[in-house]
Amino acid sequence: MDHIKIKDVAIYHPDNVVDNNFYIDHFNRQGKDIRKFLAHMGREKRYIINNDDENGLTMAINASKRALAKAGLTGRDLDMIVFSTQVPETTFPSNAMYVHDAIDASHDTIVYDSNANCAGMTVAVEQAAHYLNSNQYMQRALIVGSDFNSLISNPQEEITYANYGDGAAAVILEKTTESNGFIDSISFNNSATRDKIKYPESGLSQALRGTAEADYIKWLPFDGAVCMPPTFDMIETLLARNNLTAKDIKMFCLSQFALSNIEKFQQHFELDDERIAYVGNKYGYTGTSSPFFAFHDSLKEARIQRGDYVLFWSVGAGFQVVAALFKY
Repeated sequence: MDHIKIKDVAIYHPDNVVDNNFYIDHFNRQGKDIRKFLAHMGREKRYIINNDDENGLTMAINASKRALAKAGLTGRDLDMIVFSTQVPETTFPSNAMYVHDAIDASHDTIVYDSNANCAGMTVAVEQAAHYLNSNQYMQRALIVGSDFNSLISNPQEEITYANYGDGAAAVILEKTTESNGFIDSISFNNSATRDKIKYPESGLSQALRGTAEADYIKWLPFDGAVCMPPTFDMIETLLARNNLTAKDIKMFCLSQFALSNIEKFQQHFELDDERIAYVGNKYGYTGTSSPFFAFHDSLKEARIQRGDYVLFWSVGAGFQVVAALFKY
C-alpha cells in the first residue's frame, strides 16, 4: 500500500529583521501602547521585506529551490506544483507557473495556485497528499506557501502591522511504500465572521473601478479565540478515529498567529512544552506557511524524528479551521 510522506521542507525569509522596539515606537507616536498586545501575540522579531527586488513570488522560488536541494531532487522530479498564497504577485498567470519556470519543471507537471487564507498551505498539503495517493502515475508534489504580508499591513493597526512577518515555506511530498506518511485530516468552517477580515475591503471590482481603496487589509475587531472550541472538538475526533491520544503526537505544529491560542491549545490537551512548536517570536506571523515554519525548526532542532506523529493545525479568515495528521 502506498503512503504519502513529507520528504523534505525548507523556508525562506528576507534578511531584514525588525524587533518589537520599532513597532512600540511607531504606535507610541499614534498614542497607542502596544506592549500588552505584543506579549499576547507572542512577538519579539519578524522578517520584513525592505527592498524592491523581493516579493511573495521570489520568496517562494527561493524556498522551493532550497527544498529541492535538501531532497536531492530537481524540478524534473516533480509531478505537481501547488502555490498557496493570499497575497499573489499576479493572478494572470498563476504564481505556480513562475515557480515551474524557475525550477525547470517538466511540461507534464500540474501547476496551480490555491487560497484558503492562513489555513491555505495546510489545506494544500492535505489536498496534494490525497491527489498523489489517488493517481498511480504521480510520485512527488511541491507545495509552497508564501505571503508578502507587510505589503498590505495597515500602519494604523497593530493587528497586522506589528504582528505579521514575510516568509515562505516549501514542502515536498513523495509516494512511498514505507509505513509513514499522511494519515488523516479534518476541517471545520463557520462563515459567521466572513466580513471581519477583508482585502480588498470593498472587493476587487470596486477597488479597480476606483470607487474604493485597496491599500491595506481591513480588520474589524472580533474575538479570534472563537475558533478554539471547535478546534478542540475536531482534534479530539481526528485523534479518536485513528486510535491516538494527544500524548501520542510528538509535535503539534500550529498556526503561529497568536501565542495565546497556542497556550489555550496546550492547556486543553495537557501538553508539555516539548510537544509544542512555537516560532512566532522568531519569525512573526507568516500567514499561510506558519505551521511549516514551526515544523522546519522542529526538524532542525531534532525535536522530530522519522516515525513520529506530527499534527498540523491552522485557521483562516471567515473562519475555517483545518488539521492534518502525519506520521513523519
